[in-house]
Amino acid sequence: MAKSTIVNFQLGKAGLTESFIDSLLKTFKNHELVKVSILKSCCRDRQEAKNLALEICQKLEKLENKRFTSRLVGYTMFIRKWRKKF
Repeated sequence: MAKSTIVNFQLGKAGLTESFIDSLLKTFKNHELVKVSILKSCCRDRQEAKNLALEICQKLEKLENKRFTSRLVGYTMFIRKWRKKF
């Protein structure tokens, strides 16, 4: 049985950039779950972290035409790609 791996990313002081979104898209070609750690240099407000998670999912949905959901645990977000299209 193959062991499922979770790919880790860090969101730092540069914030949400196009290269970060591109890296996520490339990762979602082979994986369906990604873990993103939000560093203190990016944001210190929990509501802002929630907004970042929503913004990431919206951008990925727009580019990939599939559904993405996120879950925020502390300052770590888990983003999942669903198999079905819209």
